[in-house]
Amino acid sequence: MNLPESSRLQFTPDLNICRVLNGMWQVSGAHGRINSKAAIQSMFDYIDAGFTTWDLADHYGPAEDFIGEFRRQLVETRGNEALSNLQAFTKWVPRPTKMTRKLVEDNINISLRRMGVDSLDLMQFHWWDYRDENYLEALKYMTQLQEEGKIKHLALTNFDTKHLKIITDAGIKIVSNQVQFSLIDRRPLVNMVQFCQENNIKLFAYGTLCGGLLSEKYLGKPEPRGGELNTASLRKYKNMVDGWGGWSLFQELLSTLQQIAQKHAVSIANVAVRYILDQPAVAGVIVGARLSVSQHLEDNARVFNLMLDNSDYQQIDAVLGQSRDLYQAIGDCGDEYRR
Repeated sequence: MNLPESSRLQFTPDLNICRVLNGMWQVSGAHGRINSKAAIQSMFDYIDAGFTTWDLADHYGPAEDFIGEFRRQLVETRGNEALSNLQAFTKWVPRPTKMTRKLVEDNINISLRRMGVDSLDLMQFHWWDYRDENYLEALKYMTQLQEEGKIKHLALTNFDTKHLKIITDAGIKIVSNQVQFSLIDRRPLVNMVQFCQENNIKLFAYGTLCGGLLSEKYLGKPEPRGGELNTASLRKYKNMVDGWGGWSLFQELLSTLQQIAQKHAVSIANVAVRYILDQPAVAGVIVGARLSVSQHLEDNARVFNLMLDNSDYQQIDAVLGQSRDLYQAIGDCGDEYRR
């Protein structure tokens, strides 16, 4: 499978990425059992198909270890040069506390060791409690580690616009912020997108498929409840759908997306991803990789040849205009984690 040139983005001068990132939350344990050996083998399928960019975190179960083992096998089977076609973006999610240089460096070293790298491509930092302002100290120490070569680029996860501004005003160079962004959750459009455009910061969008709810599988189906929501993602995003407008309006959205998908000979998921990829400041969309369980490489590849037209946007926006304002209900990006 050869992805078109439009599948790539020169994210930073030294990082050329695939705009659909392989999300590794699915190996964290909240989405069922993973066969480690089969998971590593399936990672070869992704990179061979052109999906070369991985999103992971220190707390996503064995995700960092998988990257380390995958890198080892890549070198063993294809040589060191094969590593140049792999990008792995991790996260550090510490418990808020007093930050010291040693604490920060020790945790960065753990990720370096697990992933088998000398320098982290992108360290995406998350902080649970803004009342504890030690996040600024943590970022200052990470900047030092960046200057020393242990981190190539600093980024954030689930920071709101206010605190993103505080960080940039402190002189800390941030290249991206990872936020929830989908047809259901368009809160980044309120404040975040404009600030990012003005400060040359990119967005990585997650939750774009609402854990799989934005697909043909749920079109025309009764509202799922309880045990039918059998992954952490489905439970999380079903709650978002409830807050957004409920199952009836969601069915109207799915029906509209299906009409557009059929017109372009693609899937509902393709339309949902393309809509977010086309939003300003968005560098890429993170699509969950169910390693060793299922994969949708051919379907995901169709995103890059899809161009939505004005009538498509008008149809979609007509449905979205009937929904509740999640910014008013929840707050800015990431506020759902700090309520």
